[in-house]
Amino acid sequence: MKNFKITFLILFVFSSVMSFAQIDNRKLLQYYRVPGKQGLNVFETYKNDTVKFDGVKVRVGGDFALQFQGLSHENSVVGDPLVDLGSNFNLPTANLNLDVQLADGMRMHLRTYLSSRHHAEAYVKGGYLQIDKLDFIKEGFLSDFMEIATIRIGMDQINYGDAQFRRSDNAMAIYNPFVSNYIMDAFTTEPFLEVGVFPSDWIFVAGVTNGRLNQSPIKGDDGIVIYGKAGWDSQINNDLRLRLTGSMYSSSDKGTRDYIYGGDRAGGRYYQTLATVANGGSDFDPRFNPGFAYQTAFQINPFVKFKGLEFFGVFEFVNNGDDAVGGGFNQVGLEALYRFGAAEQWYLGGRYNNVSGERSDAAATNEISRLNLGGGWFMTNNVLMKLEYVNQEYSGDGFANTRYQDGKFNGVVLEAVISF
Repeated sequence: MKNFKITFLILFVFSSVMSFAQIDNRKLLQYYRVPGKQGLNVFETYKNDTVKFDGVKVRVGGDFALQFQGLSHENSVVGDPLVDLGSNFNLPTANLNLDVQLADGMRMHLRTYLSSRHHAEAYVKGGYLQIDKLDFIKEGFLSDFMEIATIRIGMDQINYGDAQFRRSDNAMAIYNPFVSNYIMDAFTTEPFLEVGVFPSDWIFVAGVTNGRLNQSPIKGDDGIVIYGKAGWDSQINNDLRLRLTGSMYSSSDKGTRDYIYGGDRAGGRYYQTLATVANGGSDFDPRFNPGFAYQTAFQINPFVKFKGLEFFGVFEFVNNGDDAVGGGFNQVGLEALYRFGAAEQWYLGGRYNNVSGERSDAAATNEISRLNLGGGWFMTNNVLMKLEYVNQEYSGDGFANTRYQDGKFNGVVLEAVISF
């Protein structure tokens, strides 16, 4: 309760300051994704920015998310029964966001998790520096190239896949039409250097990181990860937008402590599902991490928006980098929405998500499937209410003799989100 009161007070103060500000904060920052409804379906930030730089500007923002969860669960394991789930509120989550326009074409972002499922205390998620102009070196330096290029460097999430742009980042859940992220959640915060080039409707991104979530100068942990993206994104006409991208992630065997599917320290949604009385559960349930020490992954993402109809897909393949052990997993995500109302402030839709594969060539199969059905209402550009039904099931001999054996949970979840 103490953490809840502190979080609520901080967000109330911030929202009050923002509401009384005389300046439209959306006009403060260049090459920036606006929090709230106006930031929907923005992936990489656009290069056709029109915000004029007239000095250093600081934008203070925040995110707040709260769920009312009514789920039930079951499995077929004998000996350690599941905890009894009731219908009640989850622990609220909150973020503090600082965005600073440092120079013309140079912007900094920093996000702090004030509270999350896995950590009740505040801690820094990460941050980055985004450079869209090189005028700080010399006015007009490489201006022709920088008209289509963006450089990002920092300790933050890397640009692998398009699902990351629609996921919930702890309390920043306003871009996600459903309550949870995908089962195999590709998200990690690592030190990275990334260059994006966006000629016309084309997308090309290349980046490098050391693959580590926690840093140390100790010799021997000297792995490297390379990743990239290529695609096409075009507003065909006023009614139709088409986007298709493919992303690649490949880590080495030099002790990278690979976190691509386990880097979100905030924890998962759907609290205490399949937790047992004796051994409990995990703050990261119900996500699934293949657990490979190093790996190669590919993610393909189609996106189509025709008037109010919207489709987003995830087709992902990850293979163990250790060929002697083998193993790999496939993920499919199919999401369809219909946005309606005068400003498309309402939506209804569904998502199907399936993950299947083996942890090694000798291991049994693990399979997880989830169905979400629900909708949402943008009460304002910065306030969203979601209601969904979720059903998730575990199958395959790979879950035998674990708490996931023939596991299943389902029910209704209501989520309230504020982002500003």
